[in-house]
Amino acid sequence: MSQITHETRVNDAKRESVASLKGQFDQVSDFVFTDYRGLTVEQITELRRRLREHQAEYRVIKNNFAKIAFQQMKAPDSVGAYLVGPTAVALAKGDSAPVVKSLLELAKDWPVQVKGGLIGGNVFDAAQVEAYSKLPGRDVLISMLMGTMNAPLQNLVYVVNGVTTKLVRTLQALADKKSAA
Repeated sequence: MSQITHETRVNDAKRESVASLKGQFDQVSDFVFTDYRGLTVEQITELRRRLREHQAEYRVIKNNFAKIAFQQMKAPDSVGAYLVGPTAVALAKGDSAPVVKSLLELAKDWPVQVKGGLIGGNVFDAAQVEAYSKLPGRDVLISMLMGTMNAPLQNLVYVVNGVTTKLVRTLQALADKKSAA
């Protein structure tokens, strides 16, 4: 009887851990999976501080619990390939481009290695995550789009303004001609 009670408590604790992890994952748009072996406590603390600047968290996770949470979230099955060995995940609540850039910048000097990511619902391997980091961020892309959308209106304003300016100059020339005559 004692064995059954202990197993029940263990299973309940595992279910609660998975539910907690899934709750954290539900609040996040993008995930970057890393191998954190070799990082010191100070380096992990600094990494977390830098990622917080970009509205992201860095968490060490249990692979089995994360796999179950991702399955419950209907994430692609290929996410499981990145949940092997010591795994920490960067949870990006906003734009993930600066988060990935920060991780890759730190990976140059520190023993953190990007394994892959789940970005925009698509699974990326390490090379694709690196390529993604080289793209402009969401805010930059939006400003580029707004500039492109604004250009035709701006040109229309210049044309209309040019027509009215030409009309005013012509009327002024006529008025000057009449006053001279």
